Amino acid sequence: MELPVWFEIATFVGLTVLLLADLALVVRRPHEPSVKEATGWVVFYVGLALLFGLIVLAVTNGTFATEFYAGWLTEYSLSVDNLFVFVIIMARFQVPRKLQQEVLMVGIIIALVLRGLFILAGAALIEQFIWVFYLFGAFLVYTAINLVRHRDEDEDYEENGFIRRMRKVLPMTQEFHESKIRVVQDGKKLWTPMIVVFLALGTTDLLFALDSIPAIFGLTREPFIVFTANIFALMGLRQLYFLLGGLLKRLVYLSLGLAVILAFIGVKLILEAVHENQYPFLGEREPLESVPAIPTWLSLTVILVVLLVATVASLLKTRDESTEEHPAAEVERGEAPIGTETTGRPAPAPESDTRSS
Repeated sequence: MELPVWFEIATFVGLTVLLLADLALVVRRPHEPSVKEATGWVVFYVGLALLFGLIVLAVTNGTFATEFYAGWLTEYSLSVDNLFVFVIIMARFQVPRKLQQEVLMVGIIIALVLRGLFILAGAALIEQFIWVFYLFGAFLVYTAINLVRHRDEDEDYEENGFIRRMRKVLPMTQEFHESKIRVVQDGKKLWTPMIVVFLALGTTDLLFALDSIPAIFGLTREPFIVFTANIFALMGLRQLYFLLGGLLKRLVYLSLGLAVILAFIGVKLILEAVHENQYPFLGEREPLESVPAIPTWLSLTVILVVLLVATVASLLKTRDESTEEHPAAEVERGEAPIGTETTGRPAPAPESDTRSS
């Protein structure tokens, strides 16, 4: 059964309106949301995702609904793990707390556009060469192994070459000017540090997509389900950033849980390619019935159980530890680890960034 075209169009129109309305609210009233406000929005977006899954079930069938829930949970859990890097980026550039909502919102929109292109390319590739699942599966298993190997190491953010180049070539002000990315000073048009922050969030999320997009293609081949699962996972990310705060430090087993999920999906992708009996340069043959194909309902069950166990185990292990303050909050008190200014001035670039290439 295929998804009705009218349903796909209506969904994208509705989600676009929702994103634009959310962006308008953030731009109109820049502020740091309270815990109550952030909780309300997180509950709203999670409830919206659960409701959308039920609508998919009513419009199509249980297969698409199960694929959506499995994909959404996977993308959401991977996004939670990436939140800590966003916290570091905010502190690294010393973004004022009242502007962080807008920064995250724009970063999320950039991420959606980039992921959309990534999803279209992946879908076209899979349509022509199902054996690419061998590559996707191997990459996910490799990523899972790396997560386990480095799970006890502190995460850090390093500017990529693109961001370093932008720092050098763009005429830029020293301070933030609210949420503006370009201003006029002394008759000259200058960029503000906000443009670098936007680029940092967007390019960092694109790197995150290298494992999340292949992972969700291991759960569904329907581009519509892949994209909507990503949208719903990213829409509540901004509020989750303010809600979790120091709780991120307590999720000590989240990376281990994500490693299990990625490894499971990686094996699922490889088994599916073998089951369909497709190999590079040999094309498609008769399906191998003796090779099992893992059903989506089992994938959803595994994802739910692993996330639940990882979360509960993390909270139990850290229950006696005091909750640390949100790292980005240090910026407002002048205690950020990089730089000394607290009035919206970005941290100076590391010494290595100022050298000529």
